[in-house]
Amino acid sequence: MVPQAEESAPLLEALRLRGYEGPTRLMGRLDVACLEALALGVVIGGHGKVQLAVQTQHLLDRLPAVQTVVCAGAAGSLTAAARWGDVVVGSCSIEHDYRLRFVSAPLPVHAADSSVVQQILALRAQLAGDYRLLYGPIASGDEDIVDLERARELHSETGAVCVAWEGAGGERAAAFSRRAFVELRVITDSCDSGAAADYHESMDAVMPHLADVLATWAGADRGLAGAST
Repeated sequence: MVPQAEESAPLLEALRLRGYEGPTRLMGRLDVACLEALALGVVIGGHGKVQLAVQTQHLLDRLPAVQTVVCAGAAGSLTAAARWGDVVVGSCSIEHDYRLRFVSAPLPVHAADSSVVQQILALRAQLAGDYRLLYGPIASGDEDIVDLERARELHSETGAVCVAWEGAGGERAAAFSRRAFVELRVITDSCDSGAAADYHESMDAVMPHLADVLATWAGADRGLAGAST
C-alpha cells in the first residue's frame, strides 16, 4: 500500500528497471499492479491514516490469500541518524496525533510483525545501494512536519526515527484482518521549512532504494533475490 501516486509511479518504475513488472488488474474498486514473479501487489492506498485503512481493508476483504500488508512510501527524518535516502524498517507505528483529553493514556503503538521485520533486516548484506537500512519506531499521524522545533518535540515524545502519515491506518486494517504488517519508509526530507520541496524533488532518486528492499525481500522468499524476471 503506497499512499500517493507520486510515490507509487517512481517505485513501480524502479521495480520495472529491475525486471519486475506485470499487468494492472482492477480488484474491487482499486487498481493493483501485479508483480507475479515477486507475489507482490502495488496499490495506491490513499493519503492519510483513515483513507489508507479503508482501502487496505477493501482489498483484504477481496484477497484472502494475502499474508502481509506493507505500507511503503516517503518519510521525514526526525533524527540525525536517519539521512536522506535511508530506508527505515518500522519496529512499530506510533499514532502521534491520537489525543485523549478525558483520560490520561499513552499514545497507541502498533507493532510490526517481528518475523517479517527480521526477514528484511537479515538482507542487509545483499543490499548494494548507497543507502542504509535502519530500524526503529515510525511516528504516524495526519500532520505535515515542516518545522524543526515540532520535529524535535515529536522525536522526544515518541522516540521515532522518522515521521509519515499512513502507517497506523495500514496496521489497524491488517490487525483487524489478522494479517502481518510492516511499514517501510525512505527518507526524503528533514522535517524543516524545505520539506515540501525536498519531498517532491527526491522521489526519482530515493524510491529505487525502497524498490531494492522490497524486491530483495520478496525475491528472497522465492529464490529470486538479485535476479530479474
